[in-house]
Amino acid sequence: MAKRIKRVEKGIESLKEEIELHFEKLENDLKEGNLDRGRYHAKEIDKSLLKALDIKINILGVEDNSLEIYRQRLAKIKENFGLK
Repeated sequence: MAKRIKRVEKGIESLKEEIELHFEKLENDLKEGNLDRGRYHAKEIDKSLLKALDIKINILGVEDNSLEIYRQRLAKIKENFGLK
């Protein structure tokens, strides 16, 4: 069981790194005016990465507010650039 917990913890950290990477790409695309590509990164963060992070956090049953922080950050970026 300890191995499984460590694997899930590593998975959470890995997802957080990947989410940060996509946020960087999203912000760069929006600065460059590439809205279509920005929408892709926003969708990838929202539909895939945050969902996977939520599942892993629920498996561990830990209190982690990073999911809410990422959702708020994404909503703010979408609002500022008019992405849907």
